[in-house]
Amino acid sequence: GNPVLSHIRNVRWQFADIVPDFQLGQATAALFLSLRYHLLHPDYILHRIREQQRLFRVTLLLAHVDVEDPVKALGEVTRGAVVGDCTLVCAWSPEECARWLETFKSYESKPASNIQERVDPDYVSRLASVLAGSVRGINRTDAHTLGTTFGSLAAMIKCTDADAFSACPGIGPTKVRRLMEAFHEPFRKQLRMTGVATAAAHVWSSRPRRETKGTRRPLR
Repeated sequence: GNPVLSHIRNVRWQFADIVPDFQLGQATAALFLSLRYHLLHPDYILHRIREQQRLFRVTLLLAHVDVEDPVKALGEVTRGAVVGDCTLVCAWSPEECARWLETFKSYESKPASNIQERVDPDYVSRLASVLAGSVRGINRTDAHTLGTTFGSLAAMIKCTDADAFSACPGIGPTKVRRLMEAFHEPFRKQLRMTGVATAAAHVWSSRPRRETKGTRRPLR
């Protein structure tokens, strides 16, 4: 009675006695959940996750968002997916659910390189891929310009002169500031005490200590 089955047309499927709702390969399975059903039976998906936990290397939790306000339900489902080590995928129609299942099945025996980003093997291209994804505001054109100007990432990191970055075409003051922050800020930030906390600490340290008289007891 699952409405998703009628929309699976691009891959072959058959009924079988399996623990998950869909088995997409030897090591991949999928659990299907309607959020409307989850609101009526909130413990259902937790039981299903525990039932087939550790049977598959990858477990897909396919959530059909079929309620008007899915925030609370998705929060509960997300927590269940995290606890059960599942990959949560949301879809807003039975057709979209079927497309997700077909995609996972079609990529069953294909290498991960098929969906990885294509990066040219030369140094500047790999450098551009790193910078464009690490420093906010730096696009691939800027990264290529920086790589051509400085020659290496080590030369950029060692450079402490902001004017050297500003001399590159397309690198404005905001990008220069973000580059300097990315290269020279410490990984651990020191916490600064606020004015109230500093005053409280000063008052506490300036309070007179009370001296109590009495005999000291030996430590046992």
